[in-house]
Amino acid sequence: MPQLRYFTAGESHGQCLIGVIEGLPAGIKLKLEAINGDLARRQKGYGRGGRMKIETDTAEILSGIRLGETIGSPVTLMVKNKDFKINDLPPVTKPRPGHADLTGILKYDRQDARDILERASARETTMRVAIGAVCKLLLAEVGMDVVGHLVELGSVKASTDGLTLGQIRERSEASEVRCADPVAEKKMIEAIDQAKSEGDTLGGVFEVVATGAPIGLGSHVQWDRKLDANLARALMSIQAIKGVETGLGFEAARRFGSQVHDEILPAHEGLLTRTQNNAGGFEGGMTNGQPVVVRAAMKPLSTLMKPMRSVDIKTGTEVKGAVERSDVCAAPAAAVIGEAVVAIELAAALLEKFGGDSVSELKRNVESYRATCKRW
Repeated sequence: MPQLRYFTAGESHGQCLIGVIEGLPAGIKLKLEAINGDLARRQKGYGRGGRMKIETDTAEILSGIRLGETIGSPVTLMVKNKDFKINDLPPVTKPRPGHADLTGILKYDRQDARDILERASARETTMRVAIGAVCKLLLAEVGMDVVGHLVELGSVKASTDGLTLGQIRERSEASEVRCADPVAEKKMIEAIDQAKSEGDTLGGVFEVVATGAPIGLGSHVQWDRKLDANLARALMSIQAIKGVETGLGFEAARRFGSQVHDEILPAHEGLLTRTQNNAGGFEGGMTNGQPVVVRAAMKPLSTLMKPMRSVDIKTGTEVKGAVERSDVCAAPAAAVIGEAVVAIELAAALLEKFGGDSVSELKRNVESYRATCKRW
């Protein structure tokens, strides 16, 4: 059984959303403002829909905390839905192309796609962001940092060459589309405006960078212990994500090996160094001491104000797909969600390698290992 695991529960318009995270060491100073801060970040972004104006997500801690610190037992988080009306909503019989609607009603033998879309909704990621915020507090205890930002929206590409991680965070946090490139940001906003005027939607690509990871998180010995693979699975589990890459990703397949692999140089401050980071911080499914760099591609959202053709499951006649309240573009928010799920997987890998029932024990284990790596 994994040392760290989590579950979420709740529907988009249900009473609340619940998250339970098990396996956290005792002694994490759990700051509610950090959780609520990330929940607020998830709700921002140019192109978001009307619900973001209704809801201001705030978390409540129901278990696992005493006097502001984790105590080693499962932590339960809850976010109440102010827009609670699941039993009063009309049935949905016109499935949207690209959504879980049709497949879900066939799989679960339902007559109303509402029974599917309420859980399939990206509203579920609220709890993953809350859990990710807790995991980021744990990672910070051992000097790890995680930042998500948008690098593409539609056909617009951003450039962050020469920027430090701190600069990327500062600029993307100030951006309406969570983009650190101000020139690209302006073009992205224009693209969203155009899509909105046409009743259409837009997707994008976000990047998550994590620094400070010890060498050797993950393992090469079994397929399900490779950390880069677990990160890919976690990112693919985010609603609307259609592709994931690490480091150079697909670009590596277009180059010669001499243009891809990161050469190893003599030690600096006790550790061997690299000429670059094309591998995205991984070799053999394990962290290699370089920054972890992963990207995920988000498709345009399935709910269009100019709906596509579908079939009414009650009458069998051709109709237009249902129109639920939706966003024009949620890629900036997806960067925050991606940041959260990466933090969760890194925290799980950290605890798998170093264990520790308390934060102090975990930190001792990490510090000892880092010292060993330098001696080697």
